[in-house]
Amino acid sequence: MIRSKKDYKFYLEADRIAKAIPKKGSLFLLIRNIIFPNYVWRFQKTLRKLEYYENCKKGIVSFVVRLFLTKKYFNLSVKLGFSIPTNVFGPGLSIAHRGTIIVSRGAKIGANCRLHACVNIGTKAGADELAPTIGDDCYIGPGVKMYGEISIPNGTAIGANAVVNTSFDEENITIAGVPARRKGKVDTFDFIIPATRIIESGYDDALDLKGLTGNKLREKLSCRPLSMDE
Repeated sequence: MIRSKKDYKFYLEADRIAKAIPKKGSLFLLIRNIIFPNYVWRFQKTLRKLEYYENCKKGIVSFVVRLFLTKKYFNLSVKLGFSIPTNVFGPGLSIAHRGTIIVSRGAKIGANCRLHACVNIGTKAGADELAPTIGDDCYIGPGVKMYGEISIPNGTAIGANAVVNTSFDEENITIAGVPARRKGKVDTFDFIIPATRIIESGYDDALDLKGLTGNKLREKLSCRPLSMDE
């Protein structure tokens, strides 16, 4: 959760890297973004700024700014089909595409999450606070449905259209199916950009690591390599 301006800047930079947004764009990119705006990135920036003002800023002026940001956040949510509350996602969020995404306010999702369209992360029926808790470095495929007071560990890849209604304990696995079952070992660094780890390792941009995945990327980031042996 964003608790300071330093946190806000970190979250914003992590989100930028996770979405592979260039740090400094060319004139061509500037013109393209004016003609064809990246509304998903615009939504994520607005979400983070609203979180900062909700959590850290007080006073009349900040209240007025928060009203403006809330209106902008609402308009972008409607345009993109998102129902994503504030203070749910950790840094390094990457929303892959526009399209219906519904997330419960009670959900807690860690750093470096990448999720696709038609995802629904909901609660147990009649209990707004009983929603999933999802770890760091997780990949959520298109059409995934998750609900209830369940726990998903770090490094989990959830296959397309899976229905997840039970907790898992083992890290770095793929789960898929209806209902979701363990399918095998996985390294989600093959599917996500681990933005917070990139920042913490001192790299300026994900472009410095272009083309690296799995254990090759882990080696560059001084992360423990994973064994895919069952």
